[in-house]
Amino acid sequence: MTTPALFNAAPTAITAAGPRPRIIGLDLSLTSTGVALPDGTTYRIKTRAVDADNRLVLIRDNIRRALATHRPHLAVVEDLPITANSAGITGMVHGIVRAELADAEVPRALIAAATLKAYAADNGRADKAQMAAAAYLAAGVQFPDDPGGDRCDAWWLRAAGHDWWGTPLFDLPDAQRARLTKAKWPVGVPRLTR
Repeated sequence: MTTPALFNAAPTAITAAGPRPRIIGLDLSLTSTGVALPDGTTYRIKTRAVDADNRLVLIRDNIRRALATHRPHLAVVEDLPITANSAGITGMVHGIVRAELADAEVPRALIAAATLKAYAADNGRADKAQMAAAAYLAAGVQFPDDPGGDRCDAWWLRAAGHDWWGTPLFDLPDAQRARLTKAKWPVGVPRLTR
């Protein structure tokens, strides 16, 4: 298995007559991972500190099931945080999930949190409430019981993947869409087959 190379160009858009790509959004965290499935539904994978390393197994198994069930064409993942402590803890989750994506041959994109916020809310420092408000304004979507904004962030990651692929889910200003050029996109994303 090889890891896909990364670049900043979008693939050719799928024709209007063709199916939408199946894109999954993943906001990875050891305590509460947000997942946006290709059909747009969102959920959290919550873990407890008392479960120690079994937290990683729980996340891995859940992601494995989602990949097998939904067979996404692309996974859009929030990139590692910059702070050393958070990056180390979240890096463990990234390693597990990236291995699952590689095993399932699902290419992945990485988007920094500030880039995602600028894309969604036109503010690289947007808080969770602003991200949720932007989702409501863009598509009428709400995220009850999402105190950390994990489901909302995963939803925006999926939306970013659709924009990059050329199948946007809703209208956004061009300046916000242009922020996605800062993300790391995979080369050779597989085309949809009928």
